[in-house]
Amino acid sequence: QVQLVESGGGLVQAGASLRLSCAVSGRTFSRNAMGWFRQVPGKEREFVASITWIGGITYYPDSVKGRFTISRDNAKRTVYLEMNSLKPEDTALYLCAARRLLNIGTLEREYDYWGQGTQVTVSS
Repeated sequence: QVQLVESGGGLVQAGASLRLSCAVSGRTFSRNAMGWFRQVPGKEREFVASITWIGGITYYPDSVKGRFTISRDNAKRTVYLEMNSLKPEDTALYLCAARRLLNIGTLEREYDYWGQGTQVTVSS
């Protein structure tokens, strides 16, 4: 099994920055792609970013491109999501996810393991 634990969420004002962390433990997971999603009550889970462990290839949807940056520290087995110029519409529960495959994933069903999430609230 793989355990994912997110941290770093909080309440910030519009325009501020936050850095989320996702600590990976359990089964060795050195080759697999990781992702961040966000969810608002009553809405579908939304893809935010993905990164491969090898090569650090990243992918973002247009809604966050240029504002969010995903990165990883293989030695620390941690994935980060740097969020800049936050907007009220970024308010959501942010979840870290891991998939068994190497390549980028953008769909919820492509991921095999999930964390519990960390809440980000952006006030106007």
